[in-house]
Amino acid sequence: SLSDVEPLLVRAAKSLPVERPPAWMMRQARSISRRSPYDRAGRYMKEYRDLAVKYPSFRERSENTDLIVEITLQPWRAFQPDGVILFSDILTPLPAIGIPFEIDDYKGPILDQPIRDAEGLKSLHELDLDMLPFVGEALTELRKEVGDSAAVLGFVGAPWTLATYIVEGGSSSTYKTIKSMAMTEPDTLHAILSAVADAVGTYVGYQIDAGAQCVQIFDSWGGQLPPHMWEVWSKPYIQRVVDKVRASHPGTPLTLYANGSGGLLERMATTGVDCIGLDWTIDMEDGRRRVGDKAVQGNVDPAVLFAPPEARSSITLIPAVEKAVQDVCAKAGPVGHILNLGHGVLVGTPEENVKAFFDAAKKIRY
Repeated sequence: SLSDVEPLLVRAAKSLPVERPPAWMMRQARSISRRSPYDRAGRYMKEYRDLAVKYPSFRERSENTDLIVEITLQPWRAFQPDGVILFSDILTPLPAIGIPFEIDDYKGPILDQPIRDAEGLKSLHELDLDMLPFVGEALTELRKEVGDSAAVLGFVGAPWTLATYIVEGGSSSTYKTIKSMAMTEPDTLHAILSAVADAVGTYVGYQIDAGAQCVQIFDSWGGQLPPHMWEVWSKPYIQRVVDKVRASHPGTPLTLYANGSGGLLERMATTGVDCIGLDWTIDMEDGRRRVGDKAVQGNVDPAVLFAPPEARSSITLIPAVEKAVQDVCAKAGPVGHILNLGHGVLVGTPEENVKAFFDAAKKIRY
């Protein structure tokens, strides 16, 4: 029976046969410019913006079970994607390892006590899951709501990306503090990364136990490292997370995404994950070849969703959004591809074009 079949997205992540490309979208990445407040996740949806007016604190929205579930389900109800990703933040687990943070609407996350020397390591402790009940509760509730009509996705930050916040004390445009630390205090940085990797591995397992059917690891700032540095400071710690999850939850597929990772793809494919997310700066055919036998995810340019519905390709007369979806899926092929944008949805994206993206995906048959 169909109920015995795993959701389409889970099958694609495992490179099993699928009848059409499963599709979902990453929420908008954080923005920290003066003119645009920090919390941008889901902001292209009016329904979300209205809720954010009622609950202005991002921490409340992302740490209250009912609000997490409501916000997570908004795009699912509107567009019926094949993946429903937990509304949360990569920094959410930090207080549970001894690193409190605040979120400023304009500056983004602020960590009052960044760790930059051996003394600072004393504040770190093992992950206290009792501080994160809302994550597990929300995932369990989402599985009940969604059933197997879509995959419930968990997500975590990769150790290097989380360490950038722990060391820099917030967002950065240059990462000079942590990159300098790699040269001046390498033992301290390795110790931070080890502690974070162990916590993240536990956190992934917790999300799977609660209902996540696939988990995405965001190495959001991994692309800021030269490849030889990524090999030392990011890859081994992603592998440590993957190994821990494989030991405890061997059947759950893991996806790795790093923005600006064109120089890292072959290396990302050796971390042990099942699926590699590609950003839009990589040709899907090239990316597919470069990651070998891994499943791939992506990688329509988010800006395509600004094309007016009547805009036609001059050659094919197919609407631009539909053409972009068809092109990416054709280059990816029928096995081991999860359709997505190459990054989060951009602010101001018309909701009808998001719908057009999903409608186009559902027309494709293998």
